[in-house]
Amino acid sequence: MIHSIENDYLKISVDDHGAELCSIYDKIHNREVLWQADPAYWNRHAPILFPNVGRFYKDHYRINDREYPAKQHGFARDSEFTCLDMTADSITHVLKASESTMEIYPFDFELKVKHVLDKNQVCVCWEVTSHSEEPMYFTIGGHPAFNVPAEGIGSKEEYHLTFDGQDSLSYLLIADDASGTAAADKLYTLELDHGTCLIDAHMFDKDALIFDEQVEKAGFAFPDGSPYLELTCHGFPSFGIWSVPGSSFVCLEPWIGRCDDSGFTGDLSEKKYINVLNKDEIFNASYEIKIY
Repeated sequence: MIHSIENDYLKISVDDHGAELCSIYDKIHNREVLWQADPAYWNRHAPILFPNVGRFYKDHYRINDREYPAKQHGFARDSEFTCLDMTADSITHVLKASESTMEIYPFDFELKVKHVLDKNQVCVCWEVTSHSEEPMYFTIGGHPAFNVPAEGIGSKEEYHLTFDGQDSLSYLLIADDASGTAAADKLYTLELDHGTCLIDAHMFDKDALIFDEQVEKAGFAFPDGSPYLELTCHGFPSFGIWSVPGSSFVCLEPWIGRCDDSGFTGDLSEKKYINVLNKDEIFNASYEIKIY
């Protein structure tokens, strides 16, 4: 079931399936901002990545010398959430551990996802609670895809990526070993002009750009340089930017944890940027999408 709320600026819709934000309609400019999941390119809108962001090396992970299989980006995005609450300005969903999740993720968890509408901004809020006796390890992230170009305005390559005033950023790429993990031994540089760069047609030829400990704000500007949208994620250690070549969307991905470095075979507790909760502890994080 899809639930919708709106104000004078925006109308948003969230699906029980994956608690996925599936529409951000800009009422001021009469246009859809969120990618509408054309399966010819990518059949999702803004999935929640939990309990893992990206892929584990060789698609499994180890806890206390036991191995578990894990698919890319975890299982939450393909799970049916329960809608807990709807107000005039928020929609809250929950997913709880089950027998099927325990087979591949041996922790008793509760994941709440709340979408809050505030004027021309959407806040995506996560709350993770552990009910496990043992320490619970996880990563979590967002994967919203935005229409670039906006309807009827230019081409993708005429749009600017915007950051928070940096002169340049360093990033990793996905390894060439078909593992879907990061080639951590080689850094690339994204040169910026006053914190911006054009979206190059070949920017995503090797999949996502992976930024560690540099990006807490990113967005898009129209061809004339005026702002289109901005995503803010204070305190998030990693960030991804991804698109499918030839498509008309770009993803801005705020991550708290990310894919393995290629070749990593350690215990899950040793993974870079891993999060841990003890029994009854609660983890909270949120990011904001602002539409101009």
